[in-house]
Amino acid sequence: MHHCLWRYIIVAVSLIFLNFFLQKNNEEHLTYNLSLEEKKKTLWQLSEKQISSEQNHLATFKDMQKPSPLLQRASYKFLAGSPPQEKKLLTVGISSEQHLHGSYLLDTLQSLFQASSEPELNCIVVLVHLSDPDPEWLSQTVANISSLFKPHIEAQKLLVIHGGLSDSPLPGDLNNVSHASPCEAHYSRQKVNYVLLMNFALNLSEYFLMIEDYVHCTPKFISTIYWVLSAWKELPWVILEFSSLSLSGKVFHNSDLSRLTSFFLLFHENIPIHLFLSEFRLLLAQNVPIRFSPSVFYHMGNYSVFEDTCFPVEKEEVFDEPDNPVADVLTDMMAELNIIPQYAYILNKECYSVLDPIEGNYLTVILEKPQKVIRIEVLTGSDKQGLYWLQQGQVELGYDPLEDSRGCARYTLLGPLVEGHLDQRVFYEEDSVEELSCIRLIVLASQKSWLLIRQIRVWTQNEEEES
Repeated sequence: MHHCLWRYIIVAVSLIFLNFFLQKNNEEHLTYNLSLEEKKKTLWQLSEKQISSEQNHLATFKDMQKPSPLLQRASYKFLAGSPPQEKKLLTVGISSEQHLHGSYLLDTLQSLFQASSEPELNCIVVLVHLSDPDPEWLSQTVANISSLFKPHIEAQKLLVIHGGLSDSPLPGDLNNVSHASPCEAHYSRQKVNYVLLMNFALNLSEYFLMIEDYVHCTPKFISTIYWVLSAWKELPWVILEFSSLSLSGKVFHNSDLSRLTSFFLLFHENIPIHLFLSEFRLLLAQNVPIRFSPSVFYHMGNYSVFEDTCFPVEKEEVFDEPDNPVADVLTDMMAELNIIPQYAYILNKECYSVLDPIEGNYLTVILEKPQKVIRIEVLTGSDKQGLYWLQQGQVELGYDPLEDSRGCARYTLLGPLVEGHLDQRVFYEEDSVEELSCIRLIVLASQKSWLLIRQIRVWTQNEEEES
């Protein structure tokens, strides 16, 4: 009930935001001191509008490019390093403050740099925002970072800053809000800290990766993100997720950061950031998360009970072996003699080999009955040296099976193959009871070589897990 109420409140207030903060260029500059009666009146008027009106607001929201005027008060101090000379592919953004039982920031940075090769580091800049105002803590933390990571600082691969806003209250008295609980105070402070971090990162790179100051990074995580970004470059997305953690591992377009910071600063409600991110994703028409498996970031260390309560860590889901449910497999690809399409789906060492696949070819898995699929992995190419993989392809999810068992009536994109491979979680729109009936692999570009579809692996959720 509380979640539904929160959804109603944030959507309603979002409409106010879209209506008042994103006016056409010929309208007068908006002031931020609307009276309570004016807000009530506006909310009532907006609640009377139809869905088409909401869509117009969302379109306007997408078109907003200028940074929020609220952040004109932001000021920054360079504590270590300087911005890179050229724009990078990716900013790795970390916001850090004092913790009750010590900090894992140095361990996080150590993990990050040890997991990355020199060519990988040339693609990124690591931006650390030390948000705690305690001068003694700031001085000691900067000294520790400067000592341990001097080469990275000198190479302009690591930049440490401290940001702040003026003492003037923000709309909704964000700085002076009366907190009902210690957790709400954390949420409010965390929100401002991430706003300052993302605002500084606006022009540093093409993409922004958010990680927290207590994560372990797996080897070559930068390459993993790089190849995914390359595959998704021409496809619409708002947030790509490389971890099951609530904040760490989320990647954004830098062009969306000004919208995101404005969205954060609109609300004085003290609500965890990950809920704001979910609403932001929905506002920009990404209806379900896009999350890749396996995770490349994991929680490290032990925080206090208080911090675990305020910032609960999502546990990484442990998957058993795939359980490919009974299905037929259809394709229009030309295969060798005695090689049947079912080999692509059977969980053994057999594979389905195709000669010279052409654009538009497909291979469709038609499930015997609809299933709650939670993860799909598609492997193409040989195990050795990555030969014969599908160079350009994508996987689609099918619904409404056709009566002649020739596929499904409706498909949605799960994602493109990345270097011949796809491993993604499958999510469903909130409150949806729809189940999956088809999984379709599409060839997006002809290739003059063999194609090996080594295995399509499917994980389903049984009734006990769902309950």
